[in-house]
This record gives sequence, structure tokens and C-alpha cells, in this order.
Amino acid sequence: MASAVKRTALKLGMIPADGIGKEVLPAAQRVLEALGSSIPKPTFIPLKAGWEEFQANGKALPDETVKILKEECDAAMFGSVSSPSHKVAGYSSPIVALRKHLDLYANVRPVSSVPIPNQKSYHQCDMVIVRENTECLYIKKEEIKTNDDGSKIALATRQITSRASSRIGKMAFEIALRRGQERQQAKESGKDVWWNGEPKVTIVHKSNVLSVTDGLFRESVRAIKEGTDRYDGVKMEEQLVDSMVYRMFREPEIFDVAVAPNLYGDIISDGAAALVGSLGLVPSINAGDDFVMGEPVHGSAPDIEGQNIANPIASIRSAALLLSSLGYVEPASRINAAVDAVLTEGQYLTPDLGGKSSTTDVTEAILKRL
Repeated sequence: MASAVKRTALKLGMIPADGIGKEVLPAAQRVLEALGSSIPKPTFIPLKAGWEEFQANGKALPDETVKILKEECDAAMFGSVSSPSHKVAGYSSPIVALRKHLDLYANVRPVSSVPIPNQKSYHQCDMVIVRENTECLYIKKEEIKTNDDGSKIALATRQITSRASSRIGKMAFEIALRRGQERQQAKESGKDVWWNGEPKVTIVHKSNVLSVTDGLFRESVRAIKEGTDRYDGVKMEEQLVDSMVYRMFREPEIFDVAVAPNLYGDIISDGAAALVGSLGLVPSINAGDDFVMGEPVHGSAPDIEGQNIANPIASIRSAALLLSSLGYVEPASRINAAVDAVLTEGQYLTPDLGGKSSTTDVTEAILKRL
């Protein structure tokens, strides 16, 4: 993950892309601007990408966008992307391409519950899903063949490497180690911490069926803990992905950090959003060793585009997560505290949470709390 360095300014690439990305990313920008001198003065560089960009100019990820991100930006924020459900010649997802271009090998998604008034269910949940971001089925090597009888067969190549599995495993153990230290500090300062056990990493796989690919993932992640005493205080366990889904919904409070290959991580992290009320609440960062990009986990939501009712909280929390990863922990905590206060108060909630507030209403409420 990007390391903290002293900066006099903070240059952020802003890629709203498609749909509600153009509505929620400005909300995150307003919150970052409101932090004042607690962070270096931010400069926001608007950049293009997405399905709409492809339709207009024939390229979903312009070379200029990648060049500016690499040469001029300290970090970036991505909104949301619309992708066709069928094959379109020349099109590929810009967010997948950005992860490869910038070597953002980890997608880190915290899923933390906040009691919201009038919600039908509430689950005690404070977990982080660490998803490998560069391979698995997302290398997009597919082909379709025609058999002698005229029937078709579609094939997809799944790639798992020891290098990618090892480095995502290391990041998961580092996150678990840091969370354990933070919880201990909170206890010592008298704060209430509901997790009382050791920090824990859960390896998610399906190696009972995919013994070669998932077997390599499992072995590579296990070797991270077994190869050093650094993680002696971090517990390690495993869950088959189907069992993980079941237990995550039945008893989410038992999970701390989960690490998974790309496809499983995508599925369980979106599913976990149901535990806290909405996809509109869940942030993420795409992280590498030298760059980080915030990204709300929701999609482009074309059904509500332009109506000013998209939930901006996932985007705002993603901005906080980005700041934290850059070393600005205190201002990131201020953002999250403001968001938590608005949610628990329950006066300003967007329709996905059963409320009637607009994107602007929620953003203004968070700004007032800051």
C-alpha cells in the first residue's frame, strides 16, 4: 500500500466515469476540500474513462488518463463504470485496466456496521475483505468453439500465480496485524472494543474442487504466516467460499480479515454490503505498493442516474480510506465520525436506506458534522 510521505500538496486524479459516479465523486471532493489544513491542499485533476467515453471516442481508458495518473498524481478516486453485459468489440473495463496499469493488486473493502434507525435488521460486523485484484478469471481470456454437431462450448482461462497470491496474503496479514494493534490502543485508552480475540485472517478458497488453482492460492497465503514470526499474534483459518457466504450472513461477527482470489472476493464483498444496509455505504481502495485509488463498491446505477438520490457515503468513505492509506489517519477518522453521526441520527438518509433525502442533503449533513 502507498506509504505516507511529507507533502505540501496532494494531487488527486478524479475519474467519475459513468452513471452516478458523476454525482457521488463531487460529494467526496467537497468533503476532502472541507478538511482544510489537516491535509495538504488538494488539487483535483479531472480525468476521463468509462463506457460513455468508449462510445464517444472509441477507447474506455484513454492513454492520457493513465499517463497523468502515473506522472502527476499522488492518488486517485474512481466513480463507477457501466459495462455492457454482452461482448462489444474493442471494449474492456477501464477499472480492470487501471488496476493492471498501476499494479493495484489489492482491493481492500472494510464492511463495518452502524446502527441506522428504522432498519429491519442490524448485524454486528466489522470486517475487511482483501481481494486479489489482478488475475483469476479477470484476466479475460475467453473463447467459444463450435463442436462437430454444431453445439457451442465456451471456455475461460483462470490464472492463479504464487506471486500474486503471496503478496495479497502479506497485505491481509499486515492489515490484521494493524487492526489488532489499533484495537489494543483503543482498549488502553478506555474505548469500547467489541472484538476481544486475536486478530484473524480467513483464507477463502474452493480447493476441494479447484485443487490446482485454489490449492496454489491457499498454500501461498498460508506460507506468509508460516514463513515468519511477525504474524505469531495473528490467527489463521480457512473457509470454503460457499461456507464463507453462509457463515458471513449467519454470524458476521466472527470474521476479522478475509483474503480471497479475485472472483470470490468480488462476490463476498458485494454480498457483505447487505449486512450493513446498502452497497451505497461500502467503500474500497485499489492499492498497490506505490499508488492507491479510492472506489465506492456500488455500480453506475443507471436507473437512478441524474435524480440526485444516489447515496454519496460509499464515495465519501472511500476518500477517507484513501487518506488513511496515505498516512492521514486523523482527518480520515474525522470523515468517518461525521458519516457515522449522520447515519445514527437517521434524519438524512437516501432511498436505498429507506429515507427520502437527496445526495446533496446527505453531503451537506456530513459537511456540517465536519
